[in-house]
Amino acid sequence: MTDYRPISCDLYSQYEVAVLHRTPLRVRWRDTDGVTHLEVLMPEDLETRDGEEFLVAHTANGDQRRLRLDRLLAIPGHEATVAS
Repeated sequence: MTDYRPISCDLYSQYEVAVLHRTPLRVRWRDTDGVTHLEVLMPEDLETRDGEEFLVAHTANGDQRRLRLDRLLAIPGHEATVAS
């Protein structure tokens, strides 16, 4: 069983818009160890696996990220903006 906590439909829709418009997001996110990271990512897709939702994106260097949505701390739709 997963500890995934679903995000709101409104927030998910904002991520969808960021993917569709290829809007870079400055994202603060927590990894599985609880360490916080800060990166600018280009969103590519959203996917669901085993009841968890993910943002698939890449960095400016081309590294791919697959980040669980409940670990993201970003404001979608606002280019290069970070939530505090």
